[in-house]
Amino acid sequence: MRRADRLFQIIQILRRSTRPVTAADLADELETSKRSIYRDISALIGQRVPIRGEAGFGYVLEGGFDLPPLMLTSEEVEAAVLGAQWVAGHGDVALARAARDLMAKIAVTIPENLRPLVIDAGARTPPGWNIPPDGLDVAQARAWIRFGRKIALVYLDAENRKTERVIWPIVVGYHEAVRILIGWCELRKDFRSFRIDRVAAATFMEERFPARPSQLRAKWLASLAKDASAEKAQA
Repeated sequence: MRRADRLFQIIQILRRSTRPVTAADLADELETSKRSIYRDISALIGQRVPIRGEAGFGYVLEGGFDLPPLMLTSEEVEAAVLGAQWVAGHGDVALARAARDLMAKIAVTIPENLRPLVIDAGARTPPGWNIPPDGLDVAQARAWIRFGRKIALVYLDAENRKTERVIWPIVVGYHEAVRILIGWCELRKDFRSFRIDRVAAATFMEERFPARPSQLRAKWLASLAKDASAEKAQA
């Protein structure tokens, strides 16, 4: 790897990390020596890149620093396009349109030698086949998650039995063949998943639920981890 590329990658690693990154970790990922990392960090600081830290403790990239947004490697272009392809085939209407727009924007702004990675991509995902129609406006559901507002559902289970629920939505899940809405169910007093195609009616309420969506997501993820550990212990 050229030194210029390594300097760029050091910034990328620090930017994506939420905790200090040691020279040893940087050296392992970039397949170089810690001595080279020390020199590279010193060079970046000399170029006024706001890196804070020291040898043995770790390094962090201070907020407010960024690189030009389209300094992308070929692998980053392929990763972005592959993800956008999947969303275009499996996302709701608004996200699918945004994914196609994203690919078009990438294609016209990256260097010409990288454009075939978008226009005639060698990495592809299968299209979404026979995804049932949504029973609610998924774009509005995503907005209600951000706003922390409740949604009232009329829901049909697998046997077509109808129930009415008020949920605190936290996640829209995009599976291969269906989309699901996950939230805290006031009726069951627990987290529940609802297939969006089985929603018979939805009312987007103005009432906020008494918790931050991020807190509920963390609680939901913790419950999944606990269930997985219990299943592993029983196996």
